[in-house]
Amino acid sequence: MTRKLLIVGAAIAALSVAACNQKPDETKGAATPAEQAATPDANPAATVPTPSDETKAATFVTKAAATDMYEIEAAKVAAKRSTNAEVKKFAAMMEKAHTKTTEDLKAAIAASGATLTLPMALPADLQDKLDDLNKASNEDFDKTYADDQVDVHQAALNLMQRYAQDGDTAAIKAFAAATAPAVQEHLNEAEGLKKGFVH
Repeated sequence: MTRKLLIVGAAIAALSVAACNQKPDETKGAATPAEQAATPDANPAATVPTPSDETKAATFVTKAAATDMYEIEAAKVAAKRSTNAEVKKFAAMMEKAHTKTTEDLKAAIAASGATLTLPMALPADLQDKLDDLNKASNEDFDKTYADDQVDVHQAALNLMQRYAQDGDTAAIKAFAAATAPAVQEHLNEAEGLKKGFVH
């Protein structure tokens, strides 16, 4: 029994020594700035802003404003194309609500004293969503709009909650905290709308 313990102990010690000997190489390999800089290029998903980036005012403002811009444009499309009274009503509410949110965001930026500008164009992912909405067939339009509304409002809610909790600029954090409940309400309504189009 004692012999077995000694052998096991020796094996553990040998493994520990081997592990210690490997550490400098591993650290040296991972620590080079060139390798670290190259990592995002090797993984396209790594170029998407991470949740920690969303705690920075500039990233938050860009994403929040882009969501508003998308919502307003999508609502205009729905107002023209939908034949469903509920969808039209929801779209009208979205256009009004997100126009107000943009104004509130501008006021929060001004109050913060930060020099931040709102984007003038949609980012590629939201532009693609808008293009797909425009291309949707008449039969699929309302369902596509409702699906998109759930997705975009869920992402917006996550963004607002994260910044309200961990954001780096007080006035903009207050905006995120005040806006999150309205986004939650919109998400609930969008989910209700979506349920009406489940095939």
